[in-house]
Amino acid sequence: MPNKEVLLKVSNLKTYFPVKVPFRIGKRSVLKAVDDISLNLYKGETLGIVGESGSGKSTLGRTILKLVEPTDGEIIFEGQHLEKLKSKALQVHRNQMQMIFQDPFGSLNPRMRIEKIIEEPIKMHTTLTKSERKKRVVELIEKVGLSEEALKKLPHEFSGGQRQRIGIARALAINPKLIIADEPVSALDVSIQSQVLNLLLDLQDEFELTYLFISHDLSVIKHISDRVAVMYLGRIVEIATKDSLYANPLHPYTKALLSAIPVVNFDQKREEIPITGELPSPVDPPVGCAFHQRCPFAMEKCKQNRPLLKEVNDQQQVACFLYEEKEKKENTVSSMVQV
Repeated sequence: MPNKEVLLKVSNLKTYFPVKVPFRIGKRSVLKAVDDISLNLYKGETLGIVGESGSGKSTLGRTILKLVEPTDGEIIFEGQHLEKLKSKALQVHRNQMQMIFQDPFGSLNPRMRIEKIIEEPIKMHTTLTKSERKKRVVELIEKVGLSEEALKKLPHEFSGGQRQRIGIARALAINPKLIIADEPVSALDVSIQSQVLNLLLDLQDEFELTYLFISHDLSVIKHISDRVAVMYLGRIVEIATKDSLYANPLHPYTKALLSAIPVVNFDQKREEIPITGELPSPVDPPVGCAFHQRCPFAMEKCKQNRPLLKEVNDQQQVACFLYEEKEKKENTVSSMVQV
């Protein structure tokens, strides 16, 4: 179980990209991929990040690692402000943060043998001797469920699931504390997904890892996460413990996502929240609540003002005016009762 020691703190993080406006020469606009996100990641936990394609999940992960430069905000890893560091000073801390990429076919160098792929970060960032590196590589490949013979092969000789295991071994090579997994099973067959997820859980216990796990699949997120953050158009609209979010989702967008999960038991009744329209462009996001154009519960207030992420109970935070109105009514009823 995770403790309450903060490993990573993100405060008011923004990642904007300049884009050209079609048919308007010289005109530029801004794509708000990550728009004012704040969250804490505790040691030993898995925080799932979920949302539609285009919601900014992958950009958030890459910004935290500074593979993409943040526009504004703070990235604090073990008390150190990463957004202020450059080159070698940044590398010292970045070694403790590794990434598992979505595409197991494109993330491995096709011309390097597996032994060299896994050994490369060890050679670059440690002082181990050649024999010690060899021993470490063999240990890692066996930890992820492959044999030592695999080290002499090239990536094209493996299946997608095996390549992702190699990617996991490479991520573990220099003993990181945090791993950002960007859709690590989305490119795999369903039968292989569960094997890779269980491997990640086993490795988390063994190496005391902390995961930021990005996925669009709520079933996968439920299997692996301790807490879940729901993203919409570059913002977090709800963050909660896994049990509370799946048992009692608060934000209409979260409810809509959960209602879209296929059910095995067709007699099981659940609330369906229909949402219409497409995800708005992050270049020209709606004024007010970003979800109001698709929300069946939108009020006039939602069209003018942006709701902030607020604590509703000790396990859930939500950015929605519905709960502010509910709180006002409850306070009014309580004051009337007291009188």
